[in-house]
Amino acid sequence: MWSFAGRGWRRGQAVVLWATGTSRRRLPACASLRLLAPAESWVPTRLYSAADRKEKMDMSTFPVENIRNFSIIAHVDHGKSTLADRLLELTGTIDKTKNNKQVLDKLQVERERGITVKAQTASLFYNCEGKQYLFNLIDTPGHVDFNYEVSRSLSACQGVLLVVDANEGIQAQTVANFFLAFEAQLSVIPVINKIDLKNADPERVEKQIEKVFDIPSDECLKISAKLGTNVESVLQAVIKRIPPPKVHRKNPLKALVFDSTFDQYRGVITNVALFDGVVSKGDKIVSAHNQKTYEVNEVGILNPNEQPTHKLYAGQVGYLIAGMKDVTDAQIGDTLYLHKQPVEPLPGFKSAKPMVFAGMYPIDQSEYNNLKSAIEKLTLNDSSVTVHRDSSLALGAGWRLGFLGLLHMEVFNQRLEQEYNASVILTTPTVPFKAVLSSAKLIKEYREKEITIINPAQFPDKSKVTEYLEPIVLGTIITPDEYIGKIMMLCEARRAVQKNMMFIDQNRVMLKYLFPLSEIVVDFYDSLKSLSSGYASFDYEDAGYQTADLVKMDILLNGNIVEELVAVVHKDKAHSVGKVICERLKDSLPRQLFEIAIQAAIGSKIIARETVKAYRKNVLAKCYGGDITRKMKLLKRQAEGKKKLRKVGNIEVPKDAFIKVLKKSVK
Repeated sequence: MWSFAGRGWRRGQAVVLWATGTSRRRLPACASLRLLAPAESWVPTRLYSAADRKEKMDMSTFPVENIRNFSIIAHVDHGKSTLADRLLELTGTIDKTKNNKQVLDKLQVERERGITVKAQTASLFYNCEGKQYLFNLIDTPGHVDFNYEVSRSLSACQGVLLVVDANEGIQAQTVANFFLAFEAQLSVIPVINKIDLKNADPERVEKQIEKVFDIPSDECLKISAKLGTNVESVLQAVIKRIPPPKVHRKNPLKALVFDSTFDQYRGVITNVALFDGVVSKGDKIVSAHNQKTYEVNEVGILNPNEQPTHKLYAGQVGYLIAGMKDVTDAQIGDTLYLHKQPVEPLPGFKSAKPMVFAGMYPIDQSEYNNLKSAIEKLTLNDSSVTVHRDSSLALGAGWRLGFLGLLHMEVFNQRLEQEYNASVILTTPTVPFKAVLSSAKLIKEYREKEITIINPAQFPDKSKVTEYLEPIVLGTIITPDEYIGKIMMLCEARRAVQKNMMFIDQNRVMLKYLFPLSEIVVDFYDSLKSLSSGYASFDYEDAGYQTADLVKMDILLNGNIVEELVAVVHKDKAHSVGKVICERLKDSLPRQLFEIAIQAAIGSKIIARETVKAYRKNVLAKCYGGDITRKMKLLKRQAEGKKKLRKVGNIEVPKDAFIKVLKKSVK
């Protein structure tokens, strides 16, 4: 007799099958099996893969002039993903159901937080005036921390839909995303969304768009993505206003890798935009980055799920599987070309500049290799994260990771836990400082005059440097005018310098400030939202470095430096920051049988202190009156015991304390 069993089976996992008298066989879950009659020995006669069950499409039926590649860009929560859902429904890509919410947001973290963190691609087919059009749509994130995803997505497009909320109007990230598209010389179609809202004022938003972006108000489309109102006009505008890609199908293959993911069974899946030529299954392709040759196993489009095709042609966007087993093989921005037909590599992408650094360590050192593999696979999917090897006396071997912001760091940590079941310890987030060395001997040792410090524990002493430099950013704040006073006070408290102030309409103001990055990276956004009742929006861009009076502040627990809590702060703020950290640490640390002294120190000078009181047994409970010397003797013996415990006792800082301690209170 044969038998069938699935161990915790779900789609995408392997299924375990075995027969009486035969060894176990492990087969892919997507395979269909034709079962023979019961027998002592059973074997599958043929495997039908998912690719066999799908009819492969012929992409040659779409000439270049009938292709439109475009992205949807907007501020957070202005309705990008909802508009993408309606476009997918209108073109028949997905069925119309009430469950169609954030269809392209495939990650668990995206659905939980209600934000897009990963750009997603979908190919749509649309009939208009007797012609069949191919739309390649890319839905992009809206938060400033994922700006790199937007800039990458725009490289595969010829135009963008700039979505603006009819109630909120132009926000900070709307401005930033518009200029990304403008610099890339893409066609911009302004779309005013949420016109169904009670407080919607599309006419006011039209005037804002005309004033800030110099786009005539009659070019704006007014829609409600939620109700589907006037969404058809968006598809018509895409055909009329966005040009087809300028490509040549007769030239040799030239494909840009703009995204990639790792599949446990098929290896690296690369998302490619074809600028020239044709690629099909069986072709031998070469990576311009590492000069390795691969054989193409599968090509196809995302509709929005993978749909294999016979070939991909220039001007089209799709996916490609070529047996890349190593995560380092798929470099974002790489150019792929046919074997023995080399081409000039495409410019690729400007590498992302990390704004925040944090140490990441496994909870147990035995998990180091598993965590290393998980980080490699996740950084393949999120190429904006930089990775450096690091080690700590307290936490062991780990990494120093660079992120684009605090939300980016939190999302990366959440994805590690959800997708790879990896629990980690994250240290305090810091920004990259620079130091100009003072002596020729030190310059020779470091091999450069200006060194970058990403780990505060390696911050050089003042005697070794001529000056310290801190990163600054140009921040844009858009807010209702009634909150200007409070926001200006907040900015001044964060050492910001005002550069510009402009009214974009009668009620809304755009402020531009130069901020030290260290002042805004942790909780400035939360403070801004609190002061403005949630109406203000914030965006920033890199503005170089400036000279600053910086000091290294150590945190001591019973006289021992906690390396993971070392911070670099401005001298004027050292006392207040040290006091806050000590207070937060006091709340985070569990009480022990001995007293814990929490101190903040600059060099040998203690600038703040808090004490966690010891648990204390009442040793006088058995004394009913009697001589005072008897009580003093018992108390003295207890004090000596506590003192001894304090010398030998270990203090463990809880995992969640590292982020907590640097969260400043709202001013």
